[in-house]
Amino acid sequence: MKSLKLPHGTIDLPVYLPDATKGVVRALDSGDLERCGVQALVMNTYHLMQHPGSTTIKALGGLHEMTAWSRPIITDSGGFQIYSLIRQNSKYGSINDKGAGFQIEDRKFNLTPEKSIQLQMSYGSDILICLDDCTHVDDPFEEQKKSVERTIQWAKRSRNEYERLLKEKKFSGENRPLLFAVIQGGDHYELRRQCAESLLDIGFDGYGYGGWPLDGEGRLLTDIFAYIRELVPLGFPLHALGVGHPVNIAACVRLGYPIFDSAMSTRDARNGRLYVFNEASPNFSREDWFSYLYIKDDKHIKTRLPISEFCDCWTCQHYSLGYLHHLYAINDLLLPRLTTIHNLRFMTRLMELLCHDS
Repeated sequence: MKSLKLPHGTIDLPVYLPDATKGVVRALDSGDLERCGVQALVMNTYHLMQHPGSTTIKALGGLHEMTAWSRPIITDSGGFQIYSLIRQNSKYGSINDKGAGFQIEDRKFNLTPEKSIQLQMSYGSDILICLDDCTHVDDPFEEQKKSVERTIQWAKRSRNEYERLLKEKKFSGENRPLLFAVIQGGDHYELRRQCAESLLDIGFDGYGYGGWPLDGEGRLLTDIFAYIRELVPLGFPLHALGVGHPVNIAACVRLGYPIFDSAMSTRDARNGRLYVFNEASPNFSREDWFSYLYIKDDKHIKTRLPISEFCDCWTCQHYSLGYLHHLYAINDLLLPRLTTIHNLRFMTRLMELLCHDS
């Protein structure tokens, strides 16, 4: 699969999607994103339902009009965020077969599979993701098994609500948003197989890798990623949810994953950690094809060179490392914009290179 046709445009694959979690890629506007070559964004239902709130989003014309972003938007269901909030501290809420109830800043929220689909549809999303019951790879087997059972049931309910809303809103053919389901099961092959086969039987437009993508040592769960790709026919796109490290993305592209999203590149940019190709045509079979550059290092004070001689981003074409270090030293707000532009262009360029390499 070389591309994916969506209501707000066709995206070329493989693709990296910056996380505009709360409706914004911090420090950038839509024009900056387009100039970086960003094809689509990921936004998060869990966060958006809190701020600015669903009625506000509707009043502002939906996510595309609100954010002045005309290209595709994928909305994550919020399953991972609920896991992070509740599973790590039960005082914030609870998860049961109906859905999740949680409390933030003295406000109570309920998120069910049906509610998640309703919200995502009302936001005008191009790809909706079913609410899933997320786990960590180290969680015990019984917890993983319960997660798979619940994820499958929630996917059925999500699909039913999706079909109901399609009829209600008279969506058909190419103008309908797509629906993805998430495959859970931790590091248990049988559970992953059970989840994948059940979701394939229900029928979705695409699928996502569910759960934390790294082991306890911070290494990509390559064998599990490869196994899921074997389970899901190549005609379906697979979204490597939360995978954002350049080395891990390169590994997953080789395995057949075409969609990636993460806040890593933009967060690193705001903290002054920049990504640099070590040569014009990187050899992805080697371990040293890219490196980090830290803008706070004093060695950059009088450097007239750009961040990277191999980068065509706005920042590298117009600003020196010495100037960027100066912005860091005076804590100026221009710095996160310029560094984020660079890291995002690195990521979109990476996808272009991996497309030609695969």
